Amino acid sequence: MGILLDVNDLRTRFHTPEGTIYAVNGVSFQLAEGETLAVVGESGCGKSVTMLSMMRLISIPPGEIASGYALYRGRDLLRIAEAEMEDIRGKQISMIFQDPMTSLNPVLTIGRQITEALRTHLGMSSEAARNRAVELLEQVGIPEAVNRLNDYPHQFSGGMRQREMIAMALSCSPDLLIADEPTTALDVTIQAQIVELVIRLREEMGMAIIWITHDLGVVAGIAERVIVMYAGYIVEEAKVDRLYDEPLHPYTLALLAALPRVDRRRDQRLKSIPGAPPNLLVEPHGCPFAPRCEYAIDLCRKEMPALIPVLPDHRIACWINIKTGALR
Repeated sequence: MGILLDVNDLRTRFHTPEGTIYAVNGVSFQLAEGETLAVVGESGCGKSVTMLSMMRLISIPPGEIASGYALYRGRDLLRIAEAEMEDIRGKQISMIFQDPMTSLNPVLTIGRQITEALRTHLGMSSEAARNRAVELLEQVGIPEAVNRLNDYPHQFSGGMRQREMIAMALSCSPDLLIADEPTTALDVTIQAQIVELVIRLREEMGMAIIWITHDLGVVAGIAERVIVMYAGYIVEEAKVDRLYDEPLHPYTLALLAALPRVDRRRDQRLKSIPGAPPNLLVEPHGCPFAPRCEYAIDLCRKEMPALIPVLPDHRIACWINIKTGALR
């Protein structure tokens, strides 16, 4: 498989009256064609901003992409003309946003919103686009799709609205689908249905997926590889099975320890990560997880470790070998 996306040293800042927010701090990763990559971490760690920066969907100002490149099939998404980017966005790279109620236009029918992309990117006639919209809604499990095209977003449940967002994202058969916490606002049974739907559609269409989430429980069932982010940095990257079996960064270890488990004893309490997330208004010096890390030494507070391979297909940014307590 060839490399579909190559992101290198991406840094995003937001200049606010309170100061500069260091949202993304030198993120680098690759994505192969047809691969599913999960990006995990707590709220505010830079997962969504990384993808929005890559898609050029952050407001400039106050936002600023300070450095880096994002090569998609050899073209730098951060530097191509806006007209070229508009042709890629929605057609070759699609995005499902976190909250369908705020992402869908409340005054336009579902049919209008799905057919717009088909007419714009594929040049379909109104009738052909309408027929394709019905097919898409049926594909994502909307019952009586032909009768629902003229309905508005508020006439659907949360799960149905998320299915409509997926239908819109898949309308032009993209090579890459970015799903930004698409199950966050849904109850557990609907979450499972949405995950199963995306897995089925990925197998049918052969597209690559970047799945952004804070829920490590979802990741195991959908991803092949996982990136763990903290305070705008990638702190660990590994194949999904390896990450669960042998996490090597203290933050990943803490995240996994906080997961509810069916084999946990009744008298065993869920573990929480002590302390609070870092203030992103302060330019980072040293490892941002150091104040909350039980393994931290003076070096951790002074210098940020590089993200380096420690095993094949496994990279971490940590000075300490958590198995031995020794410096790497």
